[in-house]
Amino acid sequence: MSADVRPIAESEFPEWLRAVNTGFLRPDPPTDSEVAQRAKHTDFARTLGAFDPSTGRCVATFRSFAQELTVPGGASVPASAVTNVTVLPTHRRRGLLTRMMATELAAARERGDVVSTLIAAEYPIYGRYGYGPAASIAEWEIDVSRTGLDPRWSGPADGGRIELVDAAAARAVGPGLHDRLRAESPGTVTRNARWWGLATGLEEISSRPYQERFHAVYRTAEGEPTGLAVYGTDAHWTEAKVPLNTLQVKDLIAVTPEAQRALWHFLCSIDWVLKVRTGYRAPDDLVAQLLPDPRSARIVTASDFLWVRVLDVVRALGARTYAVPGVLVLEVTDPGGPAAGRYRLDAGTGECTLTREPADLRLDASALGALYLGDESAQRLGALGRIAQERPGALALADAVFRTARRPWCPDIF
Repeated sequence: MSADVRPIAESEFPEWLRAVNTGFLRPDPPTDSEVAQRAKHTDFARTLGAFDPSTGRCVATFRSFAQELTVPGGASVPASAVTNVTVLPTHRRRGLLTRMMATELAAARERGDVVSTLIAAEYPIYGRYGYGPAASIAEWEIDVSRTGLDPRWSGPADGGRIELVDAAAARAVGPGLHDRLRAESPGTVTRNARWWGLATGLEEISSRPYQERFHAVYRTAEGEPTGLAVYGTDAHWTEAKVPLNTLQVKDLIAVTPEAQRALWHFLCSIDWVLKVRTGYRAPDDLVAQLLPDPRSARIVTASDFLWVRVLDVVRALGARTYAVPGVLVLEVTDPGGPAAGRYRLDAGTGECTLTREPADLRLDASALGALYLGDESAQRLGALGRIAQERPGALALADAVFRTARRPWCPDIF
């Protein structure tokens, strides 16, 4: 018999969380305190489960929540963020994810969401549901001894200062800094009060207890906070009492180049630290170039990260800005999905409308998602057979129109 796919009742939440843990290879069952804590922040109307009729057990999970995504030009669009997607290994290949995804996408479009977003644990899954990899990440490891920085560093050279503060002070300045970053950084998503509570120890989940961290705030000469770095360190020493510690950046927000430079130089100046791990940054982050010897920073992680699925093409393309003027007619295929249609994009005015004009480019919803934030090249997708050019020069125009000067970046896993 086919499994029953539906929103769960609150009473089914412990069983649903158990299935989430199993799907993500976490054998420990959720504790009562974790269930209670998570339930307070769960919209059960947006929490789907698939239940095996023979046992009544939850065998697949899916959840979404409201989010806003910053697009090129600084506007934000309402997004449905997808998370906690699992299918137990005993129930794969039965169409459960397809059914849950169809339920969610229909509901998201009904709610008025412009896009859907997710962080893909596995690459091959989500393209068939119209998602495309829209923003990538990179992580660097910095060999502090090779940076070329003055080991006697004593503070920023621009008149600003670095302050070490407690979690409460970081929680006070962090949201405002993130809002400023989000206004100018495509790919960033909203952080709510709970995010900051979990990040600073005000709230914690029993299965993931809060670990104390260091918080460094950069202030300008006038005292304005324009940067925040959150980091931790390990404690590795040789038998000869030589420190071999690695510093791990948990979060770094800088809304000015001065703040960015000062914070990275500070992190590379801390006694006993030999290596600095930057955490997930934009692939074109300036961190390496801010060091006298950029070769002291090597990339240790490079991957796709944020995936975007366009739900409302007219509103999505109309929300962002474009680098150059030009008109493109896009034929979007999306079998059974909301993005299907032919659209005329005037990049000069930013207006997108349905049209019957001949198509310049033909692409599917997944390719449109990959193009949306400006990270992917239309000509690359054309060479891969993902976009068909119907008018000479249309791929080149699409590259000029959609690409952005700086690459989009999503700092957050969700």
